[in-house]
Amino acid sequence: MCIRDRYQRRVHGIQMMQQQMCCLILAAIFAVSSATKGVDYSTRVSDTKCMVKEGYTYAIPRAYCSYGGVDANAVANIKNAWDGGMSSVDVYMFPCVPCGNPKKQVDQLVDALASSKYGMIWFDIEKYKWSENKETNKQFILDSVHEIKAKGKKAGIYTSYYNWESIVGLSWDGVKDLPLWYAHYDNNPSFNDFKGFGGWKRPTMKQYAGDKTLCGHGVDFNFSQSNNETNKICLLYTSPSPRDLSTSRMPSSA
Repeated sequence: MCIRDRYQRRVHGIQMMQQQMCCLILAAIFAVSSATKGVDYSTRVSDTKCMVKEGYTYAIPRAYCSYGGVDANAVANIKNAWDGGMSSVDVYMFPCVPCGNPKKQVDQLVDALASSKYGMIWFDIEKYKWSENKETNKQFILDSVHEIKAKGKKAGIYTSYYNWESIVGLSWDGVKDLPLWYAHYDNNPSFNDFKGFGGWKRPTMKQYAGDKTLCGHGVDFNFSQSNNETNKICLLYTSPSPRDLSTSRMPSSA
């Protein structure tokens, strides 16, 4: 290798290190600027304007109850959340496992909300009347998620490390492709506490405090963070320049 080639490789290595450092700094900055907080609730909330003023910008009302029926407040809660200025509105489904027939339960929910505007259906998996048989539980989850998708809706999973461990086992990763909303009541709106399970390496949202009162309503507090802008900027800083491409050496054929 000639001296010039060694010099170019060394310069390129230094440039890459500088770009990576810049990317890490930008990631830290955007981690703060892209963080948002929201609420979920299971009772009637007539006005969310106060919540928005308090800095909570998205809502996730309950839409299906554990006894096996659509939440009577779901349609009104979705409308009121939008009217109050929430930037996004999802719903969560607390299934009735002993009722069986997960397809029917999902159909009931989706049909009842046919006229409502909402994003994700978060499927609630926590220790409440699940089977002692983990294989049975896995199938119930898979059938439910499959039907949510079949109805043309987006599915997500709400659970916690210990609920997942108890219900299906930590190593089961049958729905790892879905967004994860995990619960850990440490009053810390960040993902610093997250430890992987179920095939998830990174969560989408965290429920960091439960049974709180906000603007006169009982709610849980949630945290989420978008990495879209950070990823775009990091890609910009780490993409090779035209000059880099022109001086790069292709590997020789074997």
